[in-house]
Amino acid sequence: MKKVSIIVPVYRTQQWLERCVLSILEQTYQNIELVLVDDGSPDECPALCDAWAQKDERVRVLHKKNGGLMAAWMDGVKISTGDYLCFVDSDDWIDTCMVENMLQNASDCGKEVICGNYVQEEETRSFPVIQPLAPGIYEGSALKEQVFGRLLGEERRPITLSRCMKLFSRALIEENMHYCDPTIVMGEDVNITLPALLSAERIVVLPQACYYHYLFLQSSMAHRYNAKLYDNILRLNELIGKILIEKSAPDAEGQAEREFVLLFFLVMKNEVRSRQKGWRKRLQSMLWSEKVRAARRGRQPKLAAKENRILMAVLKHPNRLFMWGLRLLFAVYDFKRG
Repeated sequence: MKKVSIIVPVYRTQQWLERCVLSILEQTYQNIELVLVDDGSPDECPALCDAWAQKDERVRVLHKKNGGLMAAWMDGVKISTGDYLCFVDSDDWIDTCMVENMLQNASDCGKEVICGNYVQEEETRSFPVIQPLAPGIYEGSALKEQVFGRLLGEERRPITLSRCMKLFSRALIEENMHYCDPTIVMGEDVNITLPALLSAERIVVLPQACYYHYLFLQSSMAHRYNAKLYDNILRLNELIGKILIEKSAPDAEGQAEREFVLLFFLVMKNEVRSRQKGWRKRLQSMLWSEKVRAARRGRQPKLAAKENRILMAVLKHPNRLFMWGLRLLFAVYDFKRG
């Protein structure tokens, strides 16, 4: 009977932790191990984790000095013992049937990923999010032809690169952890999910399967300005290129080039939404950097979303008028969203 380790990094989520833990311990599939990694949380989370370990022998707790999300789940992997690994964030929760239903689609190949979908839970609404790749089993030539060549560089990734809402064969995570760079704090799941998928011999995309509930709090996000975002994107894109090449992904350079454009859109939005002085000069400097000039000449993604087409226009024509127009458009857009 296959054992599943569910790894939950915990940091400042005491108001949601019980809901998360209960959703895991009440799984219809009982051969599970819950690894709670207390990442030096300053609230009541450490005590809550210990209390759960006292109540249920399937719960293991690791207390560690704060080192960030990636370091937390990596340490959780190291002490886990399951044949399969599953990741859940401590402010999210899962349906009680998730593990059992996903395992029903597993095999004995030893290197597989079972992919589900999720429900985005907002303050006033919730809705399912279904990844674009058609449901089915992808093996052999179908992996290269239909999956590996298009994991990145598309407006909507065919398979979400979140480490959550998936079931990974243990070997896929362990053999690819050397790619993880804890200094990357935006898009960090790509560090592990991308190489794991490219190392898989079997990928299953389940139909519907919205078992994972992702808590999205707009008020907590508030378009916070990140002064280090551009540097983060540069490091992430460099790592993406390395992974794609080392894993012999089809169209490796093209995928990396197109993905950089999409990632740079986040940088542009970060600056135009900023209330920090000097936003235009910073953005203009980035738009005329060697990396972005190369992106204007290189392979670019196909864009359907109006927002992205506007961003692309500014990327291609980085003048003052276009940048001020972009700032105004996003101000209106954010105002309408409330």
